[in-house]
Amino acid sequence: MFNETYPITAGVLHDQRRSLTVWGSAMAGITVMYVSIFPVMGGLDIEALVSSFPDALVEALGYNEIGTASGYISSTVFGLLAPIILAVFSIGVGSRLIAGTEEDGTLELELASPTSRRAIYVQRLGALWADIVLLVAVVSAVTWAMVVGLSLDVAFMNLVAASIGLGLLVLGFGTIALAVGAATGRRPVAIGVAAAITVVGFMFDAIGPTIDAGWMMAVSPFSWYMDNNPLSQGFDVVGTAMLAVLPLAVGAVGLIGYERRDLMV
Repeated sequence: MFNETYPITAGVLHDQRRSLTVWGSAMAGITVMYVSIFPVMGGLDIEALVSSFPDALVEALGYNEIGTASGYISSTVFGLLAPIILAVFSIGVGSRLIAGTEEDGTLELELASPTSRRAIYVQRLGALWADIVLLVAVVSAVTWAMVVGLSLDVAFMNLVAASIGLGLLVLGFGTIALAVGAATGRRPVAIGVAAAITVVGFMFDAIGPTIDAGWMMAVSPFSWYMDNNPLSQGFDVVGTAMLAVLPLAVGAVGLIGYERRDLMV
């Protein structure tokens, strides 16, 4: 039924099955490795060690609560490794799904069929979002399994909040890449714009608190995601809403640009 209703999405996901398996396995392995380190560090006075660091460095690295299980997992897996690695994945895939296939000519068959441009765009965007949801679910499931197996003090609903925030954050960056690629037809441009926004957002989130620049945190998706530390504090309604609006708004703008320009086929 799904294959018949959304054939383009189904086709993209089928073509990506091997790469998704590799990425999912890699994310699971990284999560297991880092979460399993925390009990080993139990004999160390982590907070005393971190207190010797400059306050600005502690703030930038998110080490404020690293002595707790939720703080440690937040600063390593959910606050650093997963966002960066998944951003690389989503930008790469997002830039390829329309702009990349248009440049290499493989999109031509879909465009020559009765399928509308809008359907092609929406279904390929849907495939990207499905990719990200799947990989975030892997990180979340493995994290929860490790939390239960190691008896770590992390609340399930806080993990849900962090997982939703992580997913929306990465959806935003991937959607930017797909939308820019769809509007311009240029994969390098899509990668450059999305990567620049990701890097600047990460820097603003790290630097903003240290120089008391509230405006940096106000415009950084990383701050919308991590400012409230969802793994420790739970849902941040405002931050989550802003993260949700970003991919929806950018996706809509990209669709308009895609429908209005001449394609390179």
